[in-house]
Amino acid sequence: MEEKRTIRFEVLRFRPEQDEEPVWQTYDVPCRPDWVVLDAINYIKDEIDPTLSHRWSCRMGVCGSCGMMVNGTPKLTCSAFVRDYPDPIRVAPLSNFPIVRDLVVDLESFIEKLERVKPWIIRRAEKDPALGEYLQSPEDLSNFKQYSMCINCMLCYAACPVLLHEPEFLGPAALALAFRYNQDSRDEGERQRLGVLNSPEGIWSCSYANECSEVCPKGVDPAAAIQKQKLLGFLQWARVVAPRGGA
Repeated sequence: MEEKRTIRFEVLRFRPEQDEEPVWQTYDVPCRPDWVVLDAINYIKDEIDPTLSHRWSCRMGVCGSCGMMVNGTPKLTCSAFVRDYPDPIRVAPLSNFPIVRDLVVDLESFIEKLERVKPWIIRRAEKDPALGEYLQSPEDLSNFKQYSMCINCMLCYAACPVLLHEPEFLGPAALALAFRYNQDSRDEGERQRLGVLNSPEGIWSCSYANECSEVCPKGVDPAAAIQKQKLLGFLQWARVVAPRGGA
């Protein structure tokens, strides 16, 4: 049997029926050496305090459900090993989101921002299915594949300093997703996305702090996607305003 070690967890609680503000609650958890933070939170829920609320699903770093602040940093708790943190470990809901209850945050504004950038293939006219598929070369795929790896875990939103002060900012995930579709050779919807991308809540609000890319568990690098979209936007503007034959 692996020896267990008791670790103190300080968990931010918010029960709207009784709490006016979130409060910290302490739990002593007997942790195995191979446990991740999610294991400890599940133990608290199952064995100590069934009133604790949190989200989780796959436990494999795929679904993105279990994002939380662990000692102040956005993490997927299914891949944050307890052994990598000092005792006590502080767990809180993701920053920059309204708290629904305990470690559960409200996703409505995040979903609305994703929808605004039209994250789907847009075609002016669909090809007759009898003519076959929309084919892509490996080079075509490489233009956007990295930015399609997002699992919507929202860690980038919790890390973003712009969202802290400008909650209307579309945010890293939505803007990177827009860039992903703009780079897709099958897509013809770039013009439809430009209005929202160039809006006050769009790409130009990004300060390039790079915190979003630092915390991304899938290496999407949304900060790079936003800066590349800025460059494309500038080049499009320059082609319009620069005199023909000018520099």
